[in-house]
Amino acid sequence: MDTQVADSLLGSLIDGRYRIRSRVAQGGMATVYTATDERLERTVALKIIHPGQVRDAQSRGPGFLERFTDEAKTIARLTHPSVVAVYDQGTHQGLPYLVMEYVRGRTLREVIDERRRLNPGEALAILEQMLAAIGAAHRAGLVHRDVKPENVLVAEAPTGGSGNLIDSVVKVADFGLAQAVQASAEAGGGQLMATVAYVAPELVTEGRADPRTDVYSAGIVLFEMLTGRVPHDGDRPAEVAWKHVDEDVPPPSQLVPGVPAMVDELVVRATRRDPGQRPTDAGALLTQVQTVRDDLGNASANTAVLRQLAQPTMAVSPVAPADRPAWARLPEPKDRRDRSTPQRRAASSTVVRSAAAGGPPVSAAGGGGSTPGRRRSAGTPPSGAGGIRERLTRDPGARLTAVAGVVAVVLLLGIGGWWLGAGRYTVTPSLVSLDQAQAQALASQQGFTVSFAEPRHDENVARDSVLAQDPPSSDRIVRGGEIVLTLSLGPERFQVPDVVGKTFDLARSDLENAQLTVERTDDRYDDNLPAGVVVGVDPQVGAEVKQGDPVRVTVSKGRAPITVPNVVGRNVDEARRMLEELGLEPLIASEESDKPRDEVISQDPAVDSGVEEGAEIKLKVSEGPPAVVVPRVIDRPCQEALAELQGLGFAVRVDFNPDATVRYQNPGEGSEVPPGTEIVIGCL
Repeated sequence: MDTQVADSLLGSLIDGRYRIRSRVAQGGMATVYTATDERLERTVALKIIHPGQVRDAQSRGPGFLERFTDEAKTIARLTHPSVVAVYDQGTHQGLPYLVMEYVRGRTLREVIDERRRLNPGEALAILEQMLAAIGAAHRAGLVHRDVKPENVLVAEAPTGGSGNLIDSVVKVADFGLAQAVQASAEAGGGQLMATVAYVAPELVTEGRADPRTDVYSAGIVLFEMLTGRVPHDGDRPAEVAWKHVDEDVPPPSQLVPGVPAMVDELVVRATRRDPGQRPTDAGALLTQVQTVRDDLGNASANTAVLRQLAQPTMAVSPVAPADRPAWARLPEPKDRRDRSTPQRRAASSTVVRSAAAGGPPVSAAGGGGSTPGRRRSAGTPPSGAGGIRERLTRDPGARLTAVAGVVAVVLLLGIGGWWLGAGRYTVTPSLVSLDQAQAQALASQQGFTVSFAEPRHDENVARDSVLAQDPPSSDRIVRGGEIVLTLSLGPERFQVPDVVGKTFDLARSDLENAQLTVERTDDRYDDNLPAGVVVGVDPQVGAEVKQGDPVRVTVSKGRAPITVPNVVGRNVDEARRMLEELGLEPLIASEESDKPRDEVISQDPAVDSGVEEGAEIKLKVSEGPPAVVVPRVIDRPCQEALAELQGLGFAVRVDFNPDATVRYQNPGEGSEVPPGTEIVIGCL
């Protein structure tokens, strides 16, 4: 069972209005709680400055609380949809606090930790809202000074799409908080207040900040969203800070191939070490971000259109106009045309024109159409199906041409049917159980494109490995088609929330909201917490457990009814009697000690602890000091023997002549006696 020290602010009422419910986060300057505004009946976030920060600020000079109040007023006037609103401010037990809008969501830090990195579309969408908020502050003359993922809150999209970061609502918090503390630091020659992973070079070298400082930090945040890491790292904070001064931020594509060049350029422009080469403020950077988003959107749209327009090349047989007779669609053999007379060619031409015009075939000699029973001219091509049969019968070239045409049509139909039915398909490769990089590489190698569905948790498949694919492996898929992959988030785990110090009902609500099962164990007495308050949980706070796993909760019964007396220094018999009279059970153990024999040298529980009747009190009792062996001093000079025996801690009595030789000793040599025992030596 793990027991944590309770937060004294949990459950307390601040300024007669704000009831603190739970601790949300703890940072370098302040702790954030959720609280209920009992006047307006709404949930708010209450941020209270750490006592150490207040002491440090006040030690550097007076006026910290006044500066904090002025900053709070400035922030409260800063109204923007992407800025966490400030409702109130005050002090509690000398600690300044802010009452702010409570945003239901996660910090950008938590999003990056879960997703590892974001795609450019998501990263730019989040950055756009961040810059809109920071730009509003810049227009109001306020510099944030501490732009980082921990100060960016990402709430669920209004549409309810939990995985759609592009439509998420982003809000920026902690405007002016670093400024208020930094003002005190500057007044007393203190240190820089900043987060070294995101600090601008001019803050390190000169300690000055302007809107371009926030632009630099926002560029670092964009770099981290795209790559999953910050550009500079080191063993010590000072080492990291000076890397911002000495080294350029690399393009994200050096770490994550595939990041568009225009996004690389955006990061490089925002993070130039010379402030004069960066965008002038968040508004200027916001304009550039919007331009890049538009360009990326147009590129994606053009790619989609081209994919829609691109069709496989197919051979198509020619089709003659429907009003032409069948025989006119077959070309006349070249040798036959060459042997015909000009008049024959003219007649044939006349027949074709007349037939094409919709009338009956006419001969070159006659000016009208044929009449029933009238025989056609010798040079007139036959009409109708019978004419076609007669021509094919008389002309071997026509027969060859017709056969070739039929074969071509059959081949085209066969090839087209094969392509449409089977030829354009292949077998879908198996990508399940591969990690993301391996799956993408294999799909690309075989000419397929890959997209990703919403990832989900799985107890047996490791994080970022392929959990499922559509189409399934060995199924049919169009060559060059798209495979939709579902990645695993790994086993789903929930952290045990910090409920120590809360009432049992509130703790049970928090644990059930975390999808855990509550088991109340035997309550126990506690000297520090009142009855009904949680004193410990098992597994301990912060441990990761499965959904529905039981969390055993131990609740305080308040202070125990019996106070343990002080028996240290008393004889063991006296100590035993005192404890038994109180209804307690002494457990005695002996150990060597320089204390007198049978004297109590320690007890557990400690003095004034609360225990219940029948509790065991462990006593350690002295066995007395360890025995010392008496050395032989007979036949040695008396003064020499005296010095040796006194050096061993004995009391020495000299009989007769102290300047003579020792002739006898008592106790004798080799005797084991307690330290301090008197040794008698006789010197003659």
